[in-house]
Amino acid sequence: HAAEGILTARGGMTSHAAVVARGWGKTCVSGCSDLQVNEAARTITLGGVTLGEGDFLSLNGTTGEVIKGKQPLSPPTISGDLARFMDWVDQYRRLKVLANADTPEDAAAARKNGAEGIGLVRTEHMFFGSAERINAVRRMIMAVETKSRKAALEDLLPYQRSDFEGIFRAMDGLPVTIRLLDPPLHEFLPDGEAEEVVQEMASISGCKPEDVQDRIEKLSEVNPMLGFRGCRLGITYPEIAEMQARAILQAACNVKKEGVDVRPDIMVPLVGTPQELAHQAGLIRDIASSVCSEEGVNVAYRVGTMIEVPRAALVADEIAEHAEFFSFGTNDLTQMTFGYSRDDVNKFLPSYLSNGILTVDPFEVIDQRGVGQLIEFAVQRGRSTRPGLKVGICGEHGGEPSSVKFFDRKGLNYVSCSPFRVPIARLAAAQAQIEQA
Repeated sequence: HAAEGILTARGGMTSHAAVVARGWGKTCVSGCSDLQVNEAARTITLGGVTLGEGDFLSLNGTTGEVIKGKQPLSPPTISGDLARFMDWVDQYRRLKVLANADTPEDAAAARKNGAEGIGLVRTEHMFFGSAERINAVRRMIMAVETKSRKAALEDLLPYQRSDFEGIFRAMDGLPVTIRLLDPPLHEFLPDGEAEEVVQEMASISGCKPEDVQDRIEKLSEVNPMLGFRGCRLGITYPEIAEMQARAILQAACNVKKEGVDVRPDIMVPLVGTPQELAHQAGLIRDIASSVCSEEGVNVAYRVGTMIEVPRAALVADEIAEHAEFFSFGTNDLTQMTFGYSRDDVNKFLPSYLSNGILTVDPFEVIDQRGVGQLIEFAVQRGRSTRPGLKVGICGEHGGEPSSVKFFDRKGLNYVSCSPFRVPIARLAAAQAQIEQA
């Protein structure tokens, strides 16, 4: 959170740095391939100019301009004529616009920009909120036995519960969709040289360095984005999903006692088979029943899934037997459908665009012909099983105007985007209805 702006040499519209920056409302220019970073000297070189730590740069996240020195800045606000215009916009649109937010502060910013709920809370982002949190996660990762893993998760539960309570309060009366743990576990290891990482993890976990080394090697994957992540973690280590479900439901019960109108939706990531969702949904419902009984409070909640694996879209009718809502994770769905790594696509995307192989970046504008067909098919099949199925999207496409219009035409209930793109999505949703009239 120390950075006022973010500039990267690699990546693109949906790379991790760009997604996180949008969520924080910070200006980001990613994929500046001419940028040379010298970490040892703490300098950067760009356009023949070398700058050191402490020198000022100005970034224009809309145009991608990187400007030497300080430029006059003005914070974005919705007021005056713009506020009046957005009131008109909301009179025309059908599609609801939610926001992706991971903290109570993000949720409040989203609501201020007109969001009608939270369409994606990434629980893993909460783990980095303090040393105590991330160290509990790292002890959990190092645990070989279920007992020690549960002990680490027990330390983490109060932090998760407190965060969820804050988000529920900020979104009083509006739905909040919380995604269970998604990334591979190795992403929570410290940065640094291998020996330094081993020593730090040994200190945190109390394990012998050789045992830490062995555990880290077992966590290593050739292709982690298709590896041990999402619901695969929750099925292999059910205590992880149990802790998160318990934290969500305890938080919901606590704020309901305060008079908050709480509406949690619990989302299982990376499902590819109905059996995966059935396993996780059963676990979540058992925990919910137990917590509500313990607290003496009944909380209405829904269990659903992210549709981000192409197979899930193809068997959506079977998955809908266990899901009360679908949320299309269009970043991963695009990645898996095209077979393009979203973090490496900029190596060849400029050539594809200049040669007419692609007309737009598919991670920025939804591919209606391919990915869009999967979405349309899944919506139809899902609602053939469950006619009232709530369907939305929570990828970065949710804030791109032409993509929003496509989702409106295909009958989705909502789009969810970064808090600071909510006004753009609201306008596009209204335009979609006017264009179809």
